[in-house]
Amino acid sequence: MAHPQPRSHVSQIPTYVPGRPPAARPGITTYKVSSNENPHPPLPGVLDAATAAVARMNRYPDMGNTALYEALAARLGVGTQHLAAGAGSVALVYDVVAAFCDPGDEVVYAWRSFEAYPIAVRAAGATSVQVPVTADGRHDLAAMAAAVTDRTKVLVVCTPNNPTGPAVTQRELDDLLAAVPSHVLVVVDEAYREFVRSEDPVDGLATYRMHANVVLLRTFSKAYGLAGLRVGYAVASDPIAGALRAVSLPFGVNAVAQAAAVASLDAEDALLERVAGLVAERSRTHDGLRESGWDVPEPQGNFVWFDLGERTAEFAAAAETIGIAVRPFAGEGCRVSIGEPEANDRLLQLARSWH
Repeated sequence: MAHPQPRSHVSQIPTYVPGRPPAARPGITTYKVSSNENPHPPLPGVLDAATAAVARMNRYPDMGNTALYEALAARLGVGTQHLAAGAGSVALVYDVVAAFCDPGDEVVYAWRSFEAYPIAVRAAGATSVQVPVTADGRHDLAAMAAAVTDRTKVLVVCTPNNPTGPAVTQRELDDLLAAVPSHVLVVVDEAYREFVRSEDPVDGLATYRMHANVVLLRTFSKAYGLAGLRVGYAVASDPIAGALRAVSLPFGVNAVAQAAAVASLDAEDALLERVAGLVAERSRTHDGLRESGWDVPEPQGNFVWFDLGERTAEFAAAAETIGIAVRPFAGEGCRVSIGEPEANDRLLQLARSWH
């Protein structure tokens, strides 16, 4: 008997592997440092706003994200027509490919990079063009520009790069944009932008204002600590943002997420204080790893990367024995989030003992 069959490319979609929680270990506190989550609880006022929104759960959310767009527009100095929201910035990745790629079109991005990119590309029937990162985990932007063909519709720059950590400089991004044809949409994925402390950091807003083919992707999941509510946004020219809104899931950002995001924007002082603390912990952890002989890429997000190759699973298992769950990428390496100081201490303990 014949059965309904999905489109031919669906069976080829890679499976997203989330960071898993740690197994319980008697006598010790365990830590999840596998998902790049913010270890702090909600910012002041955010829980109150979210709770008030929960009390109205019998009503649909505002499909137009009106309050959120107005708050973002005021904060960023952009028009509301230049914004598109989604269930985390990852939803905007899917929307970009859905809006701009026909089956067979090419999407260029670095690899290894964010695990959702090949999933979103394949789900749309488009073709991934993966350009290897350099030995120190950086985007090879010259090679990415050279990989653009007449079939390329989208090029993605993840900065800082998840999971390897380094960030692109503004000069590097400017050089890339000068080399890429203006009809190619350049996505600057800034999910970890708040943690960047490098010289010549990317000014995403200035870049999008200068280039009509640039779209910025940002999220409330990381620095703002709203990972459980799923809200992100894109900043782009009116035609691009409009295309993203056109293909987005109706009511895709729920009412609680919208309320919490608006309240989070009002808590900037507390946000900056927390981010500064996480950056300090990142520096302490990175310094400790270097002192232990590890040559890890320069971290500019809220995580560090261990290039382990075939020993990846062994390292992840060793971390589990001391109560920390890391994120292994089979045969490549482990990404470890900057978490509570005790979790970072245990990572350094593991690094010193690892042979």
